[in-house]
Amino acid sequence: MSAIILFLAVLAVIAGWWLSQQRLMAKPWLEEGSVGDFPGGDSMTWPAAKVGLGVFLAVASTLFVLFISAYSMRMSVVDWRPLPVPRLLWVNTGVLVLSSVALQWSYVAAGRDDTESVKIGLLAGGASAVIFLAGQLLAWQRLGAAGYFVASNPANSFFYLLTAVHGLHLTGGLVALGRTSAKVWRGAEIAEMRLSVELCAIYWHFLLLVWLVLLGLLTGWTDDFVNICRQLLS
Repeated sequence: MSAIILFLAVLAVIAGWWLSQQRLMAKPWLEEGSVGDFPGGDSMTWPAAKVGLGVFLAVASTLFVLFISAYSMRMSVVDWRPLPVPRLLWVNTGVLVLSSVALQWSYVAAGRDDTESVKIGLLAGGASAVIFLAGQLLAWQRLGAAGYFVASNPANSFFYLLTAVHGLHLTGGLVALGRTSAKVWRGAEIAEMRLSVELCAIYWHFLLLVWLVLLGLLTGWTDDFVNICRQLLS
């Protein structure tokens, strides 16, 4: 339960920051100028794609919270035998961090209309994501070779389930990233592609956050962190 509260708290902070960036927190009645010059006026546009992504992230967050809740409750049963977390997962985590950083760099470059940097960022982000997925499959293979199969123990089942669901979300993101990259490489105007690049970067940051929470849960680090916080506050 502590892991769930921590996860929700982090999401709430990020959501608040994102909303502030979109100026949804602005008070139009305190703004000066014509109606179309401040948030909430006729010129205020919040792209439908961004709204759709926000709704999707909310649904995905709920899904992961439910899985984390089930994991936390199930691990207290006596038949729970944690499997050794492959060290390869830490390497995969570093690769996913690089992927997220590359897409953020691409988004910043899009704001400068730097076409070449946008292309490099998208290519690096996509390639790193594919490497991450390949690394996850390799981790599965090594666990299977060591005798840790899906049905051997509830802990094994949850490990494969959590990593599989996260991998599926990343695979779906690669489809959107591939479409965006294809348009950029075909010569689309960067100004027109800026929103698409931004949405890809936001989605990648979300998947990185989710993965860090899942990794902390699987390794037991999340509970240790919560206990440390409790001791500091007590």
